[in-house]
Amino acid sequence: QVQLVESGGDLVQPGGSLRLSCTASGFTLPYYAIGWFRQAPGKEREGVSCISSSDGSTYYLDSVKGRFTISRDNAKNTVYLQMNSLKPEDTAVYYCARRSRGYGCSRGRNDYNYWGQGTQVTVSS
Repeated sequence: QVQLVESGGDLVQPGGSLRLSCTASGFTLPYYAIGWFRQAPGKEREGVSCISSSDGSTYYLDSVKGRFTISRDNAKNTVYLQMNSLKPEDTAVYYCARRSRGYGCSRGRNDYNYWGQGTQVTVSS
């Protein structure tokens, strides 16, 4: 059974940092591209970052470039999203998601077929 479980969300002040984790089970992580998405109240879910399965290439939403870093630890079956210099506009529920095997990263949420339950990130003073 494929499962993705996010953790690490919290309340943090502007300028602070958080590291989100996406722990996978039921499949072998290195063979799949994993994406991070977020959804703020009243807004559509948007792709924040992704790491591919083949060469580890990544992409980032323009607004998080230079502040967020995605990485994977295949031995722990976990993908991380390190978030630095957080801003109030980063407040959202963050989800990780998996594509089908053999596909690379995509910014489109409809291209991912397994999702975690989400973790809340709130950036506020």
